[in-house]
Amino acid sequence: MTIPVKKVLIASISSEDIKMVVQCLDSQIQTDVAYSYLECLDAFARCRYDFSFIDLRLINGTGEPGIEKNYQAFLEPFYRIFPGADLIIMSPQDRIRDAVYLVKAGASDYLTYPVNPSEIAFITERVYERNREKIELDYLRNRIADDSAVVLEKSRSPLMREVYNKILSVAVTQTTVMLHGETGTGKTMVAGLIHNHSTRKNRQFINVHCGAMPDSLIESELFGHEKGAFTGAVKRKMGKFEIADQGTIFLDEIGTITPTVQIKLLKVMQDKTFQKVGGEMDIYSDVRIIAAANDDLQGMVNKGEFRKDLYYRFNVFPIEIPPLRHRIEDIPILCRTFVDKLNAQYQKGITKLHPLVMDAFREYLWPGNIRELENLIERAYILENTEVLLPSSFPAELFNKPGSDMTHTPLTISMSISEVRKKTVANMERRYLKELLTFYKGRMNISAEKAGITPRQLHKLMKKYQFSKNDFK
Repeated sequence: MTIPVKKVLIASISSEDIKMVVQCLDSQIQTDVAYSYLECLDAFARCRYDFSFIDLRLINGTGEPGIEKNYQAFLEPFYRIFPGADLIIMSPQDRIRDAVYLVKAGASDYLTYPVNPSEIAFITERVYERNREKIELDYLRNRIADDSAVVLEKSRSPLMREVYNKILSVAVTQTTVMLHGETGTGKTMVAGLIHNHSTRKNRQFINVHCGAMPDSLIESELFGHEKGAFTGAVKRKMGKFEIADQGTIFLDEIGTITPTVQIKLLKVMQDKTFQKVGGEMDIYSDVRIIAAANDDLQGMVNKGEFRKDLYYRFNVFPIEIPPLRHRIEDIPILCRTFVDKLNAQYQKGITKLHPLVMDAFREYLWPGNIRELENLIERAYILENTEVLLPSSFPAELFNKPGSDMTHTPLTISMSISEVRKKTVANMERRYLKELLTFYKGRMNISAEKAGITPRQLHKLMKKYQFSKNDFK
């Protein structure tokens, strides 16, 4: 990848080292040089550089170890001039620990002497790519947070109001949060909201989908690795925990991680330290962890497939996110949110969904939850040529599902008044039972009591409408 770098500052106590760096850079890049800390600051104040390569030895003007450990004070003048500056620390081999601490204090990255073209290219590309991803993530996170906050604030579902209240309560703390829920219920959205309502909201939010990574890579992805740590480790790599220092890391599908990674995660949660793969130095990282699981983690613990001590570390503050079929009251606001987002992107000016579509949505059980709803809306949006999302733009099975009271066939005068009454009563009875069982989470005795019938009668009605109490738990 070609990095659009135009101007670079190189600061070192050694003219030979400066010459080496210049030789490693593209000949089209304009370079300024400095030989002392004050010269470096002066040049930095006069020009906005794409990257600045700064010799670690400039901190005290000598090559001797034993610098003062106020790393923040060394970097602060640079960031006061340009808060978004990319500072790359150049370090002798015996000063790597100091270079790492400077990165943790805010520097973008570090490289070691003697420098070589491939390492400089690798570092600059990584910093540039990380900045690009951060800009995109900030934009997406803010947009998602705005949409999510609106949906939750306007939610008519008692279950989601409870979730929202828990989010607001735990966000301002440093407590580890465990999100439970089916795939597609919005666990990533909830994790982002917790971060955006926390004291860490201006720091990194790192999303790691553990289930999407091969077992052989997850440890390196989370904790980084040293050069030569394994076959293919041709460069040193920072892990997600190192990058997320002072911020939040969201570990999705935590039940898929290997026993080795479980042990390292336990150490991070206990004393906030870890070692890179192939490394020997403890790295400190103050990270708030939010985890999520689709699997029955308690069952995995009982079977010995997941560490009990780690499970309890994760499950300090559990939040259960209900499936969409238990919060059908929110379907209209979710649809409005998705349509507005698509209108902003494609400018088709679609205003609403046809009433038959909304009725079908309320009757559908949504095995894919919010993600399935969003995908259906997007598909229909692409197909639709009017201002309304019509039934014809949605899959036919959505309307002809067995047991559903909604079809494309409207009431007609060919039906007798008795048939109309039976159909109307059946529709209302089905909706009432669904609302009742949703509110009481499938608990049969209390649902039957509130309905004024016996549990046996309730079982018969559920069989009639093809309901299962497990759908409402």
